[in-house]
Amino acid sequence: MKIIPRDQHCISRKNISDGALKVMSRLRGDGHQAYLVGGAVRDLLLGGHPKDFDIATDATPETVHALFRNSRIIGRRFRIVHVRFGREIIEVTTFRGHHDNDAQPTTETGGNHSRQSASGLLLRDNVYGTLEEDAVRRDLTVNALYYDAGTFEVFDHVHGLSDLERRSICIIGEPRVRFTEDPVRMLRVLRFAAKLDFSIDPDTARAIPACAHLLAEIPAARLFDEFLKLFLAGNAAATFDLLLEHKLLQYLFPQTGEETKRNPAALALVRAAMVSTDQRIAQDKPVTPAFILAALLWPVVQRRAWQLQEHGEPPIPALHSAGQQAVSEAARTISIPKRFSQPMREIWEFQLRLQNRRGRKAAELVDHRRFRAAYDFLLLRELAGEDTGKLGSWWTDFQELPMERRLEQAALEKGPGGGRSRSRKRRNSSKA
Repeated sequence: MKIIPRDQHCISRKNISDGALKVMSRLRGDGHQAYLVGGAVRDLLLGGHPKDFDIATDATPETVHALFRNSRIIGRRFRIVHVRFGREIIEVTTFRGHHDNDAQPTTETGGNHSRQSASGLLLRDNVYGTLEEDAVRRDLTVNALYYDAGTFEVFDHVHGLSDLERRSICIIGEPRVRFTEDPVRMLRVLRFAAKLDFSIDPDTARAIPACAHLLAEIPAARLFDEFLKLFLAGNAAATFDLLLEHKLLQYLFPQTGEETKRNPAALALVRAAMVSTDQRIAQDKPVTPAFILAALLWPVVQRRAWQLQEHGEPPIPALHSAGQQAVSEAARTISIPKRFSQPMREIWEFQLRLQNRRGRKAAELVDHRRFRAAYDFLLLRELAGEDTGKLGSWWTDFQELPMERRLEQAALEKGPGGGRSRSRKRRNSSKA
């Protein structure tokens, strides 16, 4: 173990939240060890300003919960305590131990408990241990640094500081074993490499191809949670490129993976969506998973819709059916909640509605709640090289007009929608 004293690191208590300092102080006051750990220590050492602060302690979840009225125990696979201070949540975990330490009687609600599948996948990991054991049980060396707010020292058990200095993401322990225990660790390696703009340790990288297939064992709901972390943290473009490089995209979105291999336009569209999402996050603009999901699955939907039209299906029903098929197939690997799948489908179906530039419907379309997302998606399609007949520039100008001017311009447009209106007038005049 390496101990870095106060005068050899840049961490200052003034950059640590009051809530985290209170939790550590109370735990120490009750006779327990308590350290700031993980991303907060890493980011503080890099000169950043962490948003989240996690605490590691030798106190059990039940003991921590008893010390803080403003807390609750969550999780089954990993039992942790959330201590709430207003809107801030401090996450407190008990030191993890090695699985062979699991010698005590266990129950569903407490005590040491560990369980693995036949393939080695960790199903539950509530084995408690020491600080040293906890360090080597963590995923990445740069996330296994501990800060003692009482002595102002940093503790490094797994050469995390040297990896931080050489800007390298390295898994702790034997990579294949650690990836087998939890395949999601492969996604975490890529995510942090993208987030920090670090390289990936060669041994860590070499183990990914042999273990990639294990991601198929991960529940679809958990993969959706990872999807949010991968693409909605401001580093989506870099993460996407790493997923392609290490051939992991196919385990999240199999059909998209195939489309991006054979269709350069599909790859360009998805990458453009990632860049756009990163730009919005950097500008503190709202982002929604529905938009990036729409981009990831659009190449699949578009191909299916074309195939259905070739067999005689009209465009709107074809797009609707293609969307349903794409979502249903994607859900086999990654669950997509309805609150995101519904607006995603509306964005797709809006692409056909945007082709109609004539009449009152076109004028009113601008005020639809889904217009802006659908319009942005149209611009992405054009940016990726898709020929839409300059629809993007037309809607860019059209949406800026007041309703009266929109109605006037839409009445002058030729194209889809016009014939139906004239036909209706002829029928009405014949009745007269």
